[in-house]
Amino acid sequence: MRDPFVINGQRIKAGTRATIDLPIAQLHTHNPVNMPVQVVRGSRDGPRIFVSAAVHGDELNGVEIIRRLLRHRALQRLKGTLVAVPIVNIHGVLNHSRYLPDRRDLNRAFPGSERGSLTARLAYRFMTEVVANCTHGVDLHTGAIHRANLPQIRANLDDPETARLAKLFGVPVLLNSALRDGSLRQAASERGMPMLLYEAGEALRFDEFGIRVGVRGVLNVMRGLGMLRPTRRKHPLPEPYSARSSSWVRAPQSGFLRTTVQLGAYAQRGGRLGVVSDPFGEQEVPVTVPAPGIVIGRTNLPLVNEGDGLFHMARFEAADEVASEVEAFQAGQGGPPPGDPGLG
Repeated sequence: MRDPFVINGQRIKAGTRATIDLPIAQLHTHNPVNMPVQVVRGSRDGPRIFVSAAVHGDELNGVEIIRRLLRHRALQRLKGTLVAVPIVNIHGVLNHSRYLPDRRDLNRAFPGSERGSLTARLAYRFMTEVVANCTHGVDLHTGAIHRANLPQIRANLDDPETARLAKLFGVPVLLNSALRDGSLRQAASERGMPMLLYEAGEALRFDEFGIRVGVRGVLNVMRGLGMLRPTRRKHPLPEPYSARSSSWVRAPQSGFLRTTVQLGAYAQRGGRLGVVSDPFGEQEVPVTVPAPGIVIGRTNLPLVNEGDGLFHMARFEAADEVASEVEAFQAGQGGPPPGDPGLG
């Protein structure tokens, strides 16, 4: 392989796998903090894709997705390079926290600064050592604490290559998400890099369904890039539905929430999503939908304050069709993909 790959000063040879500890900082106790990175190089040149997780330190699904991905036998015939970063926000994972010790959100600090805050320095390190070495990216996320997300891809669907990869991922719902200032997606986009953000599950929890879908999705993207051998499918991937807008349905009053819909459910305008009541049940207010849509996220905490976001609704031209597709998708994701070692 003529194309060299160097990370943290270490050259990774073709056809090899290496684990690198990227120095990040030191704890108060003088113990070093490193970001673990595993690089898998194929024997032939090809695209270089990074797959990252735990940019928010309490979002753990992606850690397990990457673990299973690295053990998948399809990588034995890899073309190109896979850069796997299961834990980007080391401090956050250690503290079960979304943030870093300086209380900053890492996904609002990219591309970072070599001489900035702790968060900015971590972002800079990730950009210069990981993103700069790659041609494509997939960032793995979950909902926030006490919130769960339906498996979905968020991406700039106006970019043709990004839209192609988003469809290949294999989830029924794509959300055309605007680039946020300081986000990893924005920083990658400024480099001209196609990048997907996968959302599924809840913070501080493993969601088996979301993990299985995530492993399949990353493999689908790598096959679409020509990095892995294509597989024979009995049925082609269904055409996903793209949402151009979404909004939160908020609590009409403070109290206890009783949810009456599942993730992926379709709700018509005025449809009931749940009920908020006082502890005695004397004051009950229904939570209704202002516009038809699909539930792509919801709170799992029954204690709510007036104005809290309860249900994240995505709007589609044919929302009832999307709901049917989501239901079929959920029913068809029972087993592991071929070559997946699962939980072993």
